[in-house]
This record gives sequence, structure tokens and C-alpha cells, in this order.
Amino acid sequence: MAGADGQPARPVVYVVSDSLGETAELVVRAAITQFNQGTAAEVRRVPYIDTADAVRDVVARARRPCLIVYTLIHPDLRRLLAREAEAAGIPSVDVMGPVMEALRGMLKMEPRLEPGLIHRLDEQYFSRIEAIEFTVRCDDGKDLHNLSKADVVLIGVSRTSKTPVSMYLANRNLKVANVPLVPEVEPPAALFRLPPGRVVGLTIQPEKLQQIRLQRLRKLGAAAAGRYGDPERIREELAYAEQVFRRIGCPVIDVTNKAVEETAAEVMQILNKGAFGVGYD
Repeated sequence: MAGADGQPARPVVYVVSDSLGETAELVVRAAITQFNQGTAAEVRRVPYIDTADAVRDVVARARRPCLIVYTLIHPDLRRLLAREAEAAGIPSVDVMGPVMEALRGMLKMEPRLEPGLIHRLDEQYFSRIEAIEFTVRCDDGKDLHNLSKADVVLIGVSRTSKTPVSMYLANRNLKVANVPLVPEVEPPAALFRLPPGRVVGLTIQPEKLQQIRLQRLRKLGAAAAGRYGDPERIREELAYAEQVFRRIGCPVIDVTNKAVEETAAEVMQILNKGAFGVGYD
């Protein structure tokens, strides 16, 4: 099947779930990154499919070429989707079923078969929402009087992944603040009163930072020239950030070519060390 421009349509992976479908989508996107920088297929999430008619409709409307990946709790719906997909000549993958059956055998228990249990409004859910709200309030140097309430404060120059790493950590119940470092602006005094293990510096190689900033300028339709993308200015900013890191005595992570998840994992390792009384040089 061709697209509107006459080119072959990009394959689609339909992520079908009787809840939000986040689990299956994460699995699919992780797998797709192994193929052509993750652009080999489009991912479309189809949530809240909890009736036989809805299952049949998904299969009937699926655009070929495609794959259906599903996390359905009820065995009848899983079997129906597998049959309908096979009849339509569409490959399908059951993410939830085999795991549930294996657990059922090991635990000698019957599953509750209630979609969305992981998202029930329990204490952990509210804790995560609180962490996300805090992190949004304290993004990019805002609400500085709450720095002492943060589980961790990320500092670094512009475009060192402070905000995406902060949000990733917030989804893991951590209250995160982040503060941009600019040579012309003195960092907030509260930053230097925090324990060094609760502040993490993010740095990056200057060439990579210039590449990221120029790409950002192009997306904004701005001229490539100017101090923001100037290599001398970038080196000046990074040198200033290093001075601040040394003044605080905080651990530093080089985010060059690191995924947000990798950087977040290193931050969590640093926090874990601090929790067990491990000092920092």
C-alpha cells in the first residue's frame, strides 16, 4: 500500500490494550530502536479495547503492512484477537498472556483479570503525581525557594537534558529541580547549602552541544549564527559550569551521546550511594 506521496506506506505496529497500553508500547519502542534508528515503523497505541466487537474492529481497520502487539487481560479476548489477526493475515504478538500463564503455574493462583490494576489510585500513584507536579514547578530554575525540598537538583548549561531527565526521574517518584547555569548569572545561594550528593551536574562535549543547539535553532527557524550556537561561547559556558560543579563538590555526569534513561539511571545510582552513606570526592 502506498502513501499519499506515492511512496510505500511505513509499516505500523498497533499496540492494543484493555488499559492504557503503556507497557506494550515501551516494549515495542525498545525493540524498534534496533532497526534503522527506530524509524522503521510507526507505533499507534489503541487503548481500552475490552469487548469482542472492539477487538474485531481493531483488526478490520488495521492498515497493512502491520503488526499487532497486545496486552489483554481476559483470555477470551486474547484468543479472539489471535484468531482474527491470523484470519486477516496480520502477525500478532501476545505480550501479557504468556507471562500471566507462567505466573499462574508458579504461584498456583488464578489472576484477578482486572484491567488497569497497575494504575489504581493507591499511595504510590499519588506520590508519583506529587513528584511530577513538584518537578514541573521547579523546572528550568523556577520556584528556587523549594530547592531544599527536592530529592535531587540537576544543574548544567542549556541543552544538557536537564528537563527530560527530571521528568523521567519524577515518573519514578523523585522530586527533581533543575537549574540552568549561565556565566552572567550567579547560581542561587540555596544550591550551595544543599548536601553535595543531592546536586548532580550534567555536562557534555562542546562539539556535541553545538550540534544540538544548532539543530534546535533550525527547528525554531532562527539563524544559526549568534552566541547560543557559537563554539567559543559554548566552551565558556561549559568551563563556567565546571567551576560551579567544583564549588559545590557535586558528582558530574557526561551526557554526551547518552539516552535520557541512561543519564537518569546514573543519577539514581548516585542517590543510592548517598542513601548508604557513601561520600563523594
